Amino acid sequence: MREKNRFFVLLEILLTSVKLGLTSFGGPVAHLAYFKDEYIDRKKWLNDKTYADLIAVCQFLPGPASSQVGISIGMLRGGFFGGVVSWLGFTLPSVIVLVVFALLYQTFSLEDAVFIQSLKVVAAAVVLHALLGMGAKLAPDGVRRAMAVAAAVVMLLFPTAWVQLLVIAAAGITGWTLFKNKAETNLETFETGLSKKAGVTSLGILAALLVLLPVLAAAVENPLVRIFDIFFRVGALVFGGGHVVLPMIERELVPQGLLSADQFLAGYGMAQAVPGPLFTFSSYLGTMMQGIGGAVTATIAIFLPSFLLITAALPFLNELRRRASFQAVLMGVNAGVVGILIAAFYDPVVQSSIFNTADFALGLVLFALLNVWKTPAWMIVLLGIAGGYMLHFAGF
Repeated sequence: MREKNRFFVLLEILLTSVKLGLTSFGGPVAHLAYFKDEYIDRKKWLNDKTYADLIAVCQFLPGPASSQVGISIGMLRGGFFGGVVSWLGFTLPSVIVLVVFALLYQTFSLEDAVFIQSLKVVAAAVVLHALLGMGAKLAPDGVRRAMAVAAAVVMLLFPTAWVQLLVIAAAGITGWTLFKNKAETNLETFETGLSKKAGVTSLGILAALLVLLPVLAAAVENPLVRIFDIFFRVGALVFGGGHVVLPMIERELVPQGLLSADQFLAGYGMAQAVPGPLFTFSSYLGTMMQGIGGAVTATIAIFLPSFLLITAALPFLNELRRRASFQAVLMGVNAGVVGILIAAFYDPVVQSSIFNTADFALGLVLFALLNVWKTPAWMIVLLGIAGGYMLHFAGF
């Protein structure tokens, strides 16, 4: 009976994450908004505090933060395999599209399609809705609101991955200084199914692979081993999410002649048009270099560090959250994250989605449907596409 229940839990995680993988357009900030709507507001798998703490921890880690949050939620719900299933469901839809595009990229073009612009407007509405909810919970007082505004200003003026890390660190130090007396004593704990020994082992595997893979790639001269080495290193060392990883990958591939600059840019354009994590751009690149085998190798390699890092972090999170000093740090970090999300809402979300009054009008209607009438996010996607075509055919 226990195995049967476990099967249904994993199936529920898979179906939910597939739905998110098919509808989560708009990049990492929008992904967190879709996650909150589905996992926290609708399914109640976590409370707001635990979700906020997961986001804060994932912001500290290299790799795709939104994917790491999704993996973490899957692990909390269904153990290690819950994390794997959650990642598969969320990632596979965009992987399939990008692999097909890589195989047909010379004739397959969607950059100017009406529904692509509509999906960007949908993302803007979803992100704004989530920002209001997260801001109210993570920055509930004047001090934390001031911290959020300061973080947003800094990120708007200096929008780089390293500045983001500095903002998070500064917010954590500020929180540690100011909020120790606000620590909670009755926090809801969670079961990960992961031991501390597994966490330490996972971190050791990550470190070992970072050292050994370059040596192995140079020794065997196998193209798939070389691809695994490149994408694992990128996934383990890049901070700042999908857009930051692109120049790092470009430097690893194009100058070495593994693919051309035109091929690289064509895939980047298509990656903007699909739901799910931008790190699935690796699937396109792997296909261009070594076919389906290259796609599988690159995709696993770039996401594997996230699994190892999350497996290393989660077993210690319950214990750390009970400490007043760590809670204070997370309070500060969460306020800083609100500011980072505010900055990201303007650039790239608004700047890449709202170009005229018709876009603004459509976004306003979608936001009202979300915020006032509590319309599900997947329905907002369908209504957004329909509304975009109506405005297009009306001449707007």
